[in-house]
Amino acid sequence: MSEKFKSGEKVVLKSGGPVMTVHAFVTNEAPIGFKNSYRCQWFAGKKLESGLFAEESLEIYTPKS
Repeated sequence: MSEKFKSGEKVVLKSGGPVMTVHAFVTNEAPIGFKNSYRCQWFAGKKLESGLFAEESLEIYTPKS
């Protein structure tokens, strides 16, 4: 499977939430039901958070003017 998002790109969940940075494309980690996903990182205050997200749940972040 080819990667839709590249490491370092800013993305958001289609359902909303914080702006996240793509850290890596993951093909062999499936703890939440899908194999091909993206490990993303974001800050919650000063704390760095991360999670795995299905490609279908993400979209490129577009700043609003």
